[in-house]
Amino acid sequence: MADAVNPWLAMASGADPAERCRRLRGAHAAFVSGGVLSPRVRAVVADSWRRSAAALPAPEFTVPVELADGALESYRRAHPLARAMPLFRELLGSIADDGAHLLAVCDAAGRMLWVEGHRGVRSRAEGMNFVPGARWDERHAGTNAPGTALALDHAVQIFATEHYNRLVQPWTCAAAPVHDPRTGRLLGAVDITGGDHLAGPHSLALVQATARAAEAQLATAATGPRHALSVLGRDEALLVTDGRRLRLGRRHSEILALLADRPEGLTGDQLAFALYGDRPMPMVTLRAELSRLRRLAGDLMASRPYRLNVPLETDASAVERELEAGDLRAALHAYNGPLLPLSEAPGVCRMRRLLEDRLRRALLGSGDAGALQLWADSRWGEEDLEVWERLLTALPRSAAHRGSVAARARHLRATFVQPARG
Repeated sequence: MADAVNPWLAMASGADPAERCRRLRGAHAAFVSGGVLSPRVRAVVADSWRRSAAALPAPEFTVPVELADGALESYRRAHPLARAMPLFRELLGSIADDGAHLLAVCDAAGRMLWVEGHRGVRSRAEGMNFVPGARWDERHAGTNAPGTALALDHAVQIFATEHYNRLVQPWTCAAAPVHDPRTGRLLGAVDITGGDHLAGPHSLALVQATARAAEAQLATAATGPRHALSVLGRDEALLVTDGRRLRLGRRHSEILALLADRPEGLTGDQLAFALYGDRPMPMVTLRAELSRLRRLAGDLMASRPYRLNVPLETDASAVERELEAGDLRAALHAYNGPLLPLSEAPGVCRMRRLLEDRLRRALLGSGDAGALQLWADSRWGEEDLEVWERLLTALPRSAAHRGSVAARARHLRATFVQPARG
């Protein structure tokens, strides 16, 4: 069994870091060579190793850098977490300047926006591409505190040889996710990185407190809708209403998504068809669901027809708005994945398909290599052959990663295009 009682902490108080490092190094070697997982590995780390092994070709690699120079500057200047950077520096800056730690902030896709601290420590971190613009989500960097915190939407500490990538194993880090206080949308994560001394409970508590302080500051400065619904890339919607955050069940998620899309309202028959299709379903079943939803959400809903009493901003409508404004990259950054991806409700499936199709059409017609790369690097775009081929066409001949893009396109073409049988 793993040593720590708190599953998010790397070690129990009083544990010997050197001994723990040695044991985990052996466990890591056994896993990458034969897939064997030692019971000494924390469950949160074991699960992350499995995800990393499925996504990455080897346990030792260089993390990719996606943004640099002007593109990086303009992106992070416009990012919501830019408003929290003075607070991050105030709370964690002295730690980052002590010659042993780094302060890092990434976006929701794991792109490092800021990496700050003593020049000598930053110089060492550059050797593993722990730099602004690099992609540190699990799919590109393996198990690490900011990437795993984003994957699980929970603060976590990763100790030394718990990192999947061997090049990162000299470091220990703790990170906590940061959310938009109005919508609940994941904005990114704040992280401190350093040596083994970060394995104590203090570092995890510190980043958690910093993340909460940042969310409180963003809430104070926030203007916008009092009621918001997040439905992209998640199977259970998050409803934020008058400061309350409610994680909804799947059927309630579908009902609110459908009503938010039709502000004029839906009759009982229309709502039933959008939820159940042609399957026979007693109207009493729908009324019971609506009654439970009203108890959860207060007076958000009205009936005859079923409709919303107040404007409900959704993250899907934010993507639509950016597309209408002609800002493709902003739309891509706002798109956190398919709308309620596991829902089979016909009305929700239609909404999901229409939004994705509209976004892909704009993307494929743009010829914007940066935008195409954003989609191709996402979970929902990694097997999109048409986008990868369009990206290859859009890239300049001199692009350093043109070869890897061509290889990926060839692989997908061979996978999806089966030879004709004679």
